[in-house]
Amino acid sequence: MTVTDTDVFAQEWAAWHEEHERKRASAHGFLAITSMRWLAEEPEMYVDVPGAWSSGQDGIVVSLAPGESLVVDGVEITGRHSFGVIDEGGGVTALFGDAAVEIANRGGSAIIRPRHPDNPVLTGYRGTEAYAPDPRWAIQGRFVAYDPPVPTTVGSVVDGLEHVYEAVGEIEFEVDGAAYRLIAFPGSAPGSLHVLFRDGTSGRTTYAATRSLSVEAPDAKGDVLIDFNRATNLPCAYTAHATCPLPPAANRLSIAVEAGEKMPA
Repeated sequence: MTVTDTDVFAQEWAAWHEEHERKRASAHGFLAITSMRWLAEEPEMYVDVPGAWSSGQDGIVVSLAPGESLVVDGVEITGRHSFGVIDEGGGVTALFGDAAVEIANRGGSAIIRPRHPDNPVLTGYRGTEAYAPDPRWAIQGRFVAYDPPVPTTVGSVVDGLEHVYEAVGEIEFEVDGAAYRLIAFPGSAPGSLHVLFRDGTSGRTTYAATRSLSVEAPDAKGDVLIDFNRATNLPCAYTAHATCPLPPAANRLSIAVEAGEKMPA
């Protein structure tokens, strides 16, 4: 890679990380979460969100008092409202004033997470330090698909909570001549991949529990680019109100991946 190529690589990384930071610090992002409530059959009220909330056969239900309302998909709701049974990993966002509340299902349990733009975690956020972008850590790899995908249970930063994801295959790659593999889950874009991993920097210079990496869809030959410079922290690195998954045991790399985001201040 030439000096010019290296400069372009660094500029593209900087633009990507700036956009990632902008999304992280959005008004209703994870830094704005003020609490995480695990719902039960008995309705309960909370100080940071309107209504009395419960979960039962009808799914998640809110009962709003006179004068209280929420806005869902542009429609104002009042009184008793059922959000129905929400699929695992799914969620609905409702707005009230300048705040929002996430209504979701995590680990088989119904939760709500109010999000307020004046939350001190958000207003005090000053960015996340990262390793300087290094082309050495943008590695060509090969994706080997599972046929069929394999349901894979992983732990969570919440004690006793587990997540089950469909592992779609493994990414094979080399560092300094040594071979490594990472189990991959489906990514957010069609055909893309998502990797959770730990490595020799975890708990030292990077967040101890896990780091996250998005990988673009493999080409027709299964070739992929795994760019560790774009490894990011999950929300649990910033807030206690998160249910982030932990990496599969096989994704605990013995090498120190000195690339990507570092441990938050």
